Amino acid sequence: MTTSNFTKTIAFGFRAANQWLWLTPTRSLDEAYEAALKIKALEDEHFNGDKIFPDRSGNSPIVANYCRRELNNNLTAAKIRLGEFKISSNLIDIFSPKNIWAEKEPGNRTVILREKSAITLEKLKLIDEVLARYRPAQKQFARNRESQTFVSVENGSAKKALIEKQSLNNQLKPPPSLEELAGAETISARGSFLPRSILGTLKRVQKELDPKTEEEVVERFRVSKFKTIISLRFILLAILIPLLTQQICHNFLVGPVVDRFKEQESFATFINEEMEEEAFMDLEKFEKKIKFEILTGQLPKLSESEIEAELQHKVEEIEVEYRDRSANAIENIFSDIFSFVAFGLVIWTSKREIAVLKSFMDDLIYGLSDSAKAFIIILFTDMFVGFHSAHGWEVILEVISRHLGLPASRNFIFLFIATFPVILDTIFKYWIFRYLNRISPSAVATYKEMNE
Repeated sequence: MTTSNFTKTIAFGFRAANQWLWLTPTRSLDEAYEAALKIKALEDEHFNGDKIFPDRSGNSPIVANYCRRELNNNLTAAKIRLGEFKISSNLIDIFSPKNIWAEKEPGNRTVILREKSAITLEKLKLIDEVLARYRPAQKQFARNRESQTFVSVENGSAKKALIEKQSLNNQLKPPPSLEELAGAETISARGSFLPRSILGTLKRVQKELDPKTEEEVVERFRVSKFKTIISLRFILLAILIPLLTQQICHNFLVGPVVDRFKEQESFATFINEEMEEEAFMDLEKFEKKIKFEILTGQLPKLSESEIEAELQHKVEEIEVEYRDRSANAIENIFSDIFSFVAFGLVIWTSKREIAVLKSFMDDLIYGLSDSAKAFIIILFTDMFVGFHSAHGWEVILEVISRHLGLPASRNFIFLFIATFPVILDTIFKYWIFRYLNRISPSAVATYKEMNE
């Protein structure tokens, strides 16, 4: 494939990807709207326009299973596509200027955009009305309209909003929403003046006497289940999306451009002095190796001109090798920038998922036994801020500098090792004193005994 054909292929791929991205909001909204219409048609046809109750009296098991399956499938499709519509719309708003078409063609184009906006609002209104009928009754969270961030997960008063006081046999409950999961009370939010054991016993007796205990247990299990699914999915996306972005940009976007400039004579063979010193050491080692093999009889005696020719051939190999290393370092820099941008977009568009993840991590960490908590604390502190952690940090910084083609400054490495682990150690100690000591004092006592 020639360079022009390759360039045309890349350009065609970018145009296709750009067109697909621009059509994603419309496609997602249409699919969500279609799912909402299916739910509304099922309501109008079989339930007289009311909310779908698959298990109500008069429905056979076959009809109930069909209604339940159709409701679950369409609700899930509508929620997923609506979320995809929001994310893709935000991306387009970021990477495209506002009202660009209206500025170029202020006449008919503006009218078309207004009509399209009105249709979009009608579809969103219908989707929201359908989804709202199948949300469990809950208290509305305080929302900051400017930042659109959710209230803290540690708000213990939101716990009652997660428990729907209705019978499971009377109504099919959809999966809990992200607002429910983000508002659930976490273990880190609990605390009282009295010992936890006494309060736990009193609460356990109270719950056992409550006739709604079984329903609450089922509801908590459902919340925990979907909280785990959402957290694991977000972790995978936060890892895979930056990695895939880095590899795609390195191999298909930045790599071809840098490789084209690499063939020019003006391209630098060494991008830092450290690489140049390594090349000199390689050449010197090769020369000493040739002389040693000649003296030991492993090679026949060579004249000065023959030795010079061998050295010249080695110099050409070293030049190609270090030119490739320099080009690869430049590719890594730009690819990592795209990767960090992708990671930032994932974080920026997943505020609710982050709140759910925080709640999930609180439940996971504080739900461990005291010995397990102490073991994990000792493991992490010794690994990152312990006496032997300096060697690990030194290796990590050298690998990063080599990856980016930067010289490994010993002064910077020593300064980093002298400050950053100290900051981490302070954070660990503050967390133990401020939170763990209040929530699980027995775990702190176990940690002190194991650490002595």
